[in-house]
Amino acid sequence: MYLGIMNFFATGNTDDGYALKAPSYVLFVALVLALLAIVFLSKKESKKIQTKQLVFASVAMALAVVTSFIKFVNLPYGGSATLFSMFFICLIGYLYGTKIGLLTGVAYGFLQLIIDPSVYHPVQLLLDYPVAFGCLGLAGVFSKSRHGLIKGYILGVVGRYIVHAISGYIFFIQWFPAETNPVVYTLTYNASYIVPEALVTIIILLIPAFTNGLKEVKRMANE
Repeated sequence: MYLGIMNFFATGNTDDGYALKAPSYVLFVALVLALLAIVFLSKKESKKIQTKQLVFASVAMALAVVTSFIKFVNLPYGGSATLFSMFFICLIGYLYGTKIGLLTGVAYGFLQLIIDPSVYHPVQLLLDYPVAFGCLGLAGVFSKSRHGLIKGYILGVVGRYIVHAISGYIFFIQWFPAETNPVVYTLTYNASYIVPEALVTIIILLIPAFTNGLKEVKRMANE
């Protein structure tokens, strides 16, 4: 049954990875739309606020997708340092809190799966896409605190990093160099693309003019 389901949604094998078929893309697009509906149609708020939240989340995901194509590091088994793509998803958590941040991150994870799939196992798919990118929404934990965006961004990025490291250890250990410690290798591998992007983003977030501008964006987003 498992193989039958996999053959319906993808072709390939666990050594070379799976190539997604059309039903997979239909399913993932439907999941993205369903998540957006859950976020914005279930809230007991005015239509004006719901519409504004949907617009901001959609723009943030669009910017994250566009900047994800600008890659400074692109590793062979998945993972890339991009032009601030993680920031835009964390920003939604900062603007609207953890719930909307998490669900927006999950939706963005499915978009990344559609755009740049790297699939070796169904659980690995879930970890490396909706779960890992969903963690970026943890930025909402600090949405109301001082320097909340910086603290939230760090939390979201660390969450994503941990999930990718776990996935790497479980599903990619057979490709690790034989002489290396697998825990050290997966931590180092994932840090090699996540940390540089995070450090550059944090440096920019420490610029007062940029931070003040984002405070104004938050005010506009919640009017």
